[in-house]
Amino acid sequence: MKDIKLVATDMDHTLLTESNELPPQLNECITELNKLGVTFAIASGRPLYTLKDVFSDYGENLTFICDNGALIFHKGKVLFESLFSFSELVSIVEFFGKKTDGIIILCGLETAYISAHNRKYKDFLHNYYSNIELTDNLGALNCSIDKVTIYFPNKNSKEVNDKLIIPYFDERYSITVSDTIWIDIMNKGVDKGNAMRLLGDHLSISKSEMMAFGDTYNDIELLKSVKFSYIVANASKDMEQYAKYRTKSNEEFGVIEVLMKLISEKRRNKNL
Repeated sequence: MKDIKLVATDMDHTLLTESNELPPQLNECITELNKLGVTFAIASGRPLYTLKDVFSDYGENLTFICDNGALIFHKGKVLFESLFSFSELVSIVEFFGKKTDGIIILCGLETAYISAHNRKYKDFLHNYYSNIELTDNLGALNCSIDKVTIYFPNKNSKEVNDKLIIPYFDERYSITVSDTIWIDIMNKGVDKGNAMRLLGDHLSISKSEMMAFGDTYNDIELLKSVKFSYIVANASKDMEQYAKYRTKSNEEFGVIEVLMKLISEKRRNKNL
């Protein structure tokens, strides 16, 4: 652990508790890690503006891997972004509108867009997208979109993905499933793992100097991209194959426990 220079963690069901609360010792850990020369990143499917709201008290001590790797924000600057073309968006909106029962969310850099017909879901979605605009025609929007998310109120995201989405979209886009209610679609090659490698290249940090935490399918590439890969105790059962290490659940602040061990080891090594 003494050589770790970059740590990234997923948010939902990993860092956050089930009541969407941050661990009480997080600010202390991040401050100390920064002093010890460790960059701390939040790797989330959430957009930049929501992450900035959630971590408004943390200043510039955090790096954000947003929208499942479609945007990287470091020290007040966008290091990377991958945007859809207008024609691709039209195709995706038409497909999901006709073929699935999912709620389409177009993830812009400053706001998320949903159909006015789905306004009843706005309050729930506001937990993940702090800026939401209603529109009468999603297919007519011509703006900067880096991710398309489909919300499945019937909790059938994995079934829809396996039977319908992968056969049609897998060759064309990066697709991730999160929990039972989300499918995220990004440009091909975009995922949390690729973002981690890009961030590492920018900071001259190698895989052997990286640590990451996750719990479910959209964290697979993130965990593969680092040497020190952890899943929390509440992770999806089939995620064990993708992580070398285990820690306590999100409710037991498993991420914080490992971070405290990392800080202790870095301190010892510094004092040698």
